[in-house]
Amino acid sequence: MKGLVYVETYGCQMNVSDSELMLGRLAADGYVEADSPADADVILLNTCAIRDHAEQRVLGRLGELKGLMKATAVVGVTGCMAQRMGPALLERARHVSLVIGPDGYRALPALLERARAGERAIETSFDLEEHYEDFTPRRFDRVKAWIPVQRGCDYRCTYCIVPMTRGAERSRQLPDVVREVEGVVAEGISEVVLLGQTVNSYHDGVAGFADLLRAVGQVPGVRRVRFTSPHPNDFSDEVVAAMAEVPTVCEHVHLPMQSGSTRVLRRMLRRYTREGYLECVQRLRDAIPGLCLTTDVIVGFPGETGEDFEETLSAVEAVGFDDAFTFKFSPREGTPATRMPESDTVPDEVATERLERLIALVRAGARARNLGLLGQRREVLVERTARRGDLLQARTRDFKTVLVPGDESLIGKYLHVELTGTTGSTFTGAVIPERKALPVA
Repeated sequence: MKGLVYVETYGCQMNVSDSELMLGRLAADGYVEADSPADADVILLNTCAIRDHAEQRVLGRLGELKGLMKATAVVGVTGCMAQRMGPALLERARHVSLVIGPDGYRALPALLERARAGERAIETSFDLEEHYEDFTPRRFDRVKAWIPVQRGCDYRCTYCIVPMTRGAERSRQLPDVVREVEGVVAEGISEVVLLGQTVNSYHDGVAGFADLLRAVGQVPGVRRVRFTSPHPNDFSDEVVAAMAEVPTVCEHVHLPMQSGSTRVLRRMLRRYTREGYLECVQRLRDAIPGLCLTTDVIVGFPGETGEDFEETLSAVEAVGFDDAFTFKFSPREGTPATRMPESDTVPDEVATERLERLIALVRAGARARNLGLLGQRREVLVERTARRGDLLQARTRDFKTVLVPGDESLIGKYLHVELTGTTGSTFTGAVIPERKALPVA
């Protein structure tokens, strides 16, 4: 054994997947996963750069680790924040020895050896051919598998740092994705989540996203296929048809809207209008009855007026989202939005008030819709123990969270439940016993 390694993950599902890849690579090199940073010989923080708040959390955590870690431990920062800040991270935190971007994990074992010998190293070059096909992930979740199918992004929205931290868009070959899915099914996992920065723009040079959905959805043993995060512009008729026709594709789409104002969307360079977004929603719902939609919304983008914000509220009402991730605009150094006139800046108190109104509207709409679902029966997949130790957290096909009674032996199993109550966002459910076949007379 080369040592104990502890990985702490911040940010999106792609970062979770990357942490699984890093752990798998280090396990193959002789490292063993540690239960806590205090025990570890190597501590890696896999980071997010999408908002300033995410980076401040990491910087605070690095300060905490100084008092927890062994004197001989090596600390590394990986992921998007590492890519964005580069050498500056070594200056900000003198106990950090490694800074590695999302395309540098192949060099991780060699860089660790150098760091443990006293060197400080950086690897933040882009590799547009890198998909880590020969890595075996060490999966955190035994119920669902994160399957990256695409890396990078070509859209370049004016507020977004992702093209600068993850590089240009590139897709894995379809047979490689299918091979990985077959592997997770062999491990007993029946739900897969296809990942990409704009996942539905996937194209490997021959096959597009519709082909990928059909191929993955037909792998024997797969019962649920999800994907995140798509772009509204890339829901072609072929993709929508595949979603509707492949039985394993779940009835849920996380469809980032960002704003309900065409004027703001243009300033964001989202490349669709309010009307185009609503038309996309309608096409999806026409093809997939009962579709659940969730979204992302930013308030306080430079130049957003009160009228623009009211258009966002009316779009939220028109769509009827089941949930939303809502944020105040966070300027990211190097993005075009930071070069907009200072006079366009929305005061923080105004942005805060808008965010509170938006959250209240989303919650009220979700609560009303969820109350209307009480008494319905749904299939759920049990994912984990809930915060209340006597309950389990399960998920419907359309991404509703349901708390059910039971012990850990049910994790990973499919149950049928009746929805008996709701807090507004989460359901409680009663398990419906399986009917036993009557003996033949």
